[in-house]
Amino acid sequence: MKISIGSRIVEGPWGGGNLFVVNFKNFLIENGHEVIHDLCDKDIDIILLTDPRSRKESSSTFNHIDINRYKKYVNPQVTVIQRINECDERKDTDFINEFYLEASKCADHVIFVSEWLREIYLNIGIDEKKTSVIMSGADERVFNKKDLVNFDNKKIKFVTHHWSSHSNKGFDIYLKFDELLSNKKYENYQFTYIGNVPDEVSFENVHVLNPLSGLELAKEIKNNNIYLTASRNEPSGNHHIEAAQCGLPILYLNSGGIPEYCEGFGVPFSDDFEVKLNEIVNNYELYKQNLNNYPFSSIAMCEEFFDRFKNVYVEKQNTNLKTKKTNFSFFIILFNRCQKLFSLFNIRQSLKNNLKKLYK
Repeated sequence: MKISIGSRIVEGPWGGGNLFVVNFKNFLIENGHEVIHDLCDKDIDIILLTDPRSRKESSSTFNHIDINRYKKYVNPQVTVIQRINECDERKDTDFINEFYLEASKCADHVIFVSEWLREIYLNIGIDEKKTSVIMSGADERVFNKKDLVNFDNKKIKFVTHHWSSHSNKGFDIYLKFDELLSNKKYENYQFTYIGNVPDEVSFENVHVLNPLSGLELAKEIKNNNIYLTASRNEPSGNHHIEAAQCGLPILYLNSGGIPEYCEGFGVPFSDDFEVKLNEIVNNYELYKQNLNNYPFSSIAMCEEFFDRFKNVYVEKQNTNLKTKKTNFSFFIILFNRCQKLFSLFNIRQSLKNNLKKLYK
């Protein structure tokens, strides 16, 4: 199959959507499929819409408008899947949900990353029959229990990591933990934050590291005992999955889609952070043992994704749509190729400008 994924891949630390694209692309190639990131070929079998926003706003390489044009003038038999991992609730916006709902009209099927997220879109009118949920997963070749440090009551090590510095990532809780660490009662506790921190946040007792990715990130996570996430309204997130695969029990805010990934593998908290902080320490061995059965991995995710792709593809082909012959197809393909070249030029120019700024 030839599959077009509508996102460029960003090297180094980035968001969970980027990691999904990396893992799924590798899975497809390893299983003999061709992967492209544009709409420049006439014979695409499946298009995956990852983000309907423009190239300036995201790592998107095409959006629903481009897909509709491709379907109308080039290949009406192409199967379109949309993956949604975003919502207004996540970043306190007021336009994402309706925008993504409108974009979903181009798709034959829509996949959400949690039941919590799907419910948001069901409530605003998306057709339930064309939706499903596939849970996210991280690469077990990178995030695993190899070389995980032992638990030691003399120094109990907590860690978290976020690429985004948005306030909904939970900095109020991280600051609260920072304050608790000043108390002699918690002198044997340690907290490390990996990632970007808002300018207005200043920690006194928290060890802050720059964003990490891949094996470097996994190594740092495994230098700790317990993972903390206070992220609010997170549709799924990758950070807690990576930690769980590394063998760290999760202390998590009971919000968004995260509980669907963490239930049974840690302790949820709401307004009782300090109580639950001690609870997870006291029950560390129980949750660590439970993590031997943690089910969310990139392999499981990719296999389920491709199974869904095949089912929707077969169903679409069975409708026996006849390819429309149009004089516009050549021009649409040419237009898409010009867009691709222009996008690559913009990326290079942006990189060049950033390097100049760093040099200065």
